[in-house]
Amino acid sequence: MPKYESLSDEISAKILQDKAKNTLSPFAFSDENVIRRDGKRDVASPLRPPFIRDTDKILHCPFYNRYADKTQVFSFYKNDDISRRALHVQLVSRIARTLGRALNLNLELIEAIALGHDIGHTPFGHAGEALLDEIYAAHTGRRFSHNIHSVRVLDGIFPYNISLQTLNGIAAHDGELELCTYKPAPLNDFAEFDRQIDACYRDKSAVRKLIPATLEGCVVRISDIIAYLGKDRQDAERAHIVNKDAFCESTIGTFNAEIINNLMVNIVENSYGKPYLQMDDAHFCALQKAKNDNYEQIYRNPQVTRAFEDTVRPMMEQLYEKLLTDLRRNDRNSVIFTHHIDYVSSAHYERKAPYEAGEPNQIVVDYIAGMTDDYFIDLYAHLFPESNLNIAYKGYFCK
Repeated sequence: MPKYESLSDEISAKILQDKAKNTLSPFAFSDENVIRRDGKRDVASPLRPPFIRDTDKILHCPFYNRYADKTQVFSFYKNDDISRRALHVQLVSRIARTLGRALNLNLELIEAIALGHDIGHTPFGHAGEALLDEIYAAHTGRRFSHNIHSVRVLDGIFPYNISLQTLNGIAAHDGELELCTYKPAPLNDFAEFDRQIDACYRDKSAVRKLIPATLEGCVVRISDIIAYLGKDRQDAERAHIVNKDAFCESTIGTFNAEIINNLMVNIVENSYGKPYLQMDDAHFCALQKAKNDNYEQIYRNPQVTRAFEDTVRPMMEQLYEKLLTDLRRNDRNSVIFTHHIDYVSSAHYERKAPYEAGEPNQIVVDYIAGMTDDYFIDLYAHLFPESNLNIAYKGYFCK
């Protein structure tokens, strides 16, 4: 029987009192303190405050469209009932805004971070990310992480002058690392931020050391976990990877709606009016166990991993080498020019140097990471028409 927790009368009363007074939390980030690389551009106005500007830029980024056809967990399914990354991003935004509203935080900053947090994600989910990291590291010694690449999309590929607070929240959103307490670590300038990002390219473990600089960034980080924990179970059942009785009862519940509700209630109950986010021990331990159960039964399931290793791995390796060779030969007829460099360069933003003057491996990584699943498959078929590698999709009626 589903069990839905509720806020205590005490916390509910405090929330209503503060709402009646239009009182923001003293720990909410103030729009007045926004930092941009170019402070003379993107000046806030009553119509477009600073983080609404960030959100507008993210929504209109050419790569935002590509969320719609990128794997969340399950690749190779032609089934609209299985989540794609676009829905995940919306769910993170919704959960984070619900938490942020209850905690009286800056909702516009939360939305900007949430909508941009996965914009640098690869096709084929985390398996695609791990493979692109492996290939990139073998060529350059540098590492690839989707959250760091999300910053590159919004701050490098398209130099949008996004705020430091939004970019930091995106970089530090790591939803694979759960914590009982999330406490912001102040970040006051782009110089330190750039040092942190550069460290992540040199050492992948540095990504795990990133901490959101705002309480709003902390909200998005925990919301990322809440958004996928139960939803991935729901999708796994629809994909016939697990059955509905696969997961044991726990403090936070078993089903998606229970998990979302009960974790949000516990976070608000333990965090209201405080400079950090916190869960109690019982809920945190249940979250950890639920996440581990997902890994054992879903993410490492051979039905999920086998097709990737047999097909996508050799396809991506061949595609990477082909694109890198074409770029180094300056083959202007290659798709890396006609479908990527020309496309990126057509965006009218001031650059310190032409995009194509960048390091070749990085440009190839930009291109592959920006592909949707279907684009990747079609491009491979276009470039390697004689290959016997192909992907068999599962449709609605396959079991």
